[in-house]
Amino acid sequence: MSDKIKILFVDDHQLIIEGIMSYLKDTDGLEITSTNSCDDAYSLVKSSMATDPFHILFTDLSFDVGNKNVTIDGGENLIKALQRDEIPIKLGVITGHSETNRVFNVIRNLNPLAYILKGQCNTAELNFAIQKMMSDQVYYTHEIHEKLMKRALIEIQMDEVAIQILKELPNHTKISNLEGVITKTDGSLVKIRAIESKLAKLRTDLNANNNTDLVLKAKDLGILD
Repeated sequence: MSDKIKILFVDDHQLIIEGIMSYLKDTDGLEITSTNSCDDAYSLVKSSMATDPFHILFTDLSFDVGNKNVTIDGGENLIKALQRDEIPIKLGVITGHSETNRVFNVIRNLNPLAYILKGQCNTAELNFAIQKMMSDQVYYTHEIHEKLMKRALIEIQMDEVAIQILKELPNHTKISNLEGVITKTDGSLVKIRAIESKLAKLRTDLNANNNTDLVLKAKDLGILD
């Protein structure tokens, strides 16, 4: 059994894999394998378990499978499959997906130890992430960490009335039309002055220039779909 840290990179773009691997080529103590297929990655992890198991798997999220006959069609399902089988491997994401809602859902539902943006990573970051993961600690690229912190802060400030207002805004040409639509938790209607006050606070909290910008900011934060 190897005493090196065994890492498997999974990405359907070979040039991306080669670029990422080039950052680690001079790092001692690593044994790196790669594949372009989630199915192959799953098989490699499973077949190595008894003799020389992988310590870490990094996967992209989206894969272009085209008309290929595949069982596992993307990184999220690959992670789910490995977690379902309770395979003792540390899981990380290296991807171009930085949309707040996608990031939030992946981290909340799959709980990867790392989330790295492949267009911005470098040798130092990858080595740091690997060391953190080997110690069972979480590492998120700075941009991802900032998004999650901002999302958490906004969620703390949000209430059901605020969410209703944000969802209804695109459906009405006038703010006055929201009266009679927005309700409190007890079912009573929210008056127009309270709606306008809530909108003003939301624009301040999300640093929005106007109500249209407010909706866009809410979507960017993943508060709205």
